[in-house]
Amino acid sequence: MKRIAIIGCGAMGAILGAYMTKAGCDVEMVDTNQPHVDAMNKDGVRVIGLAEFTQPVKAITPDQMSGIYDLTILLTKQMANKAVLTHLVKFMNDDSVVCTLQNGVPEPDVAAYVGEKRTVGGATNWSATYEGPGICNLTTNIAIAQYLFEIGEVDGQITPRIEKISELLGHMGTAKITDTLMASRWGKLVFNTAVSGLSAVCGITFGEVVTDPVSRACCSYIGREVKKCCEAEGYALPPVAGVVPMDSLDLVDQEMFEANQKLFQMMGMFLKDGKASMLQDLEKGLETEVGVINGHVSMVGDKYGFETPFNDKVVEVVRRIEKGEITCSPDNMKYFHPENFEFQILAE
Repeated sequence: MKRIAIIGCGAMGAILGAYMTKAGCDVEMVDTNQPHVDAMNKDGVRVIGLAEFTQPVKAITPDQMSGIYDLTILLTKQMANKAVLTHLVKFMNDDSVVCTLQNGVPEPDVAAYVGEKRTVGGATNWSATYEGPGICNLTTNIAIAQYLFEIGEVDGQITPRIEKISELLGHMGTAKITDTLMASRWGKLVFNTAVSGLSAVCGITFGEVVTDPVSRACCSYIGREVKKCCEAEGYALPPVAGVVPMDSLDLVDQEMFEANQKLFQMMGMFLKDGKASMLQDLEKGLETEVGVINGHVSMVGDKYGFETPFNDKVVEVVRRIEKGEITCSPDNMKYFHPENFEFQILAE
């Protein structure tokens, strides 16, 4: 896999591309943001925050793509998949691979455009914020992370190509290979729907979500709905980043509920200074991925005939923010009616 494209070089893609380029990989960083592309080519990617370096890179816009890419790492929003992937297939051959690191459960949609045999996927366990053209803030201490990526084949096989992709991503940090990719996707969805979802709703960081008693409690109800949908789809929900045992998401009694809150607090504090990509989009006046994150849970709940009221509410509130009806605010927790929680909220 000598020729690599990273499509979607906002904060996450730009930082990953900087690390891979620094390690000597032949990476073309593809993005539609012309000022960002220009800045990366002129001054390199400037990484700030919990890492400090500037790396010269090669950045292009989609119309400048050419030749065949051996590996494409996909970090665009899922809403762009049709446009991005119908364009990308012109630059792929039978051996080319797309590794989607997008949020949610994107593999089936990606495979519909490029073919299941050319699709692998995985989740990221780190966060970053776009600060401006060429400048990205790494908000996770990657030096202490157990792993930064969890990747795998859709069918669970451990293949030479997934081992090679692990090696390439490993230039930034450990890429764990899983033989249960789709279950792992649901595991990451716990964080995306709960902590990221409420970061967007409230306009706050991950750490602030899990230190507030009400929003932290709400995470438990969101996570329980994810677990129920995951199991309905036939998967066993794994731990998230090796921290949260997912059987704890079954809220059985007050003692279990309180233990669950402490586990969510541990999970959120690892990424405490990060904020959801959905929140970053709202701050820029852009459409978010809430429909393929919390909305995916709602869709699966509908499919199997059970309710997902907490995920439904995240979708509703974020859509209202997108329309300008309300703003991101901690006051938005009022829409979740804490008085209707099944258990007493665990105070600080």
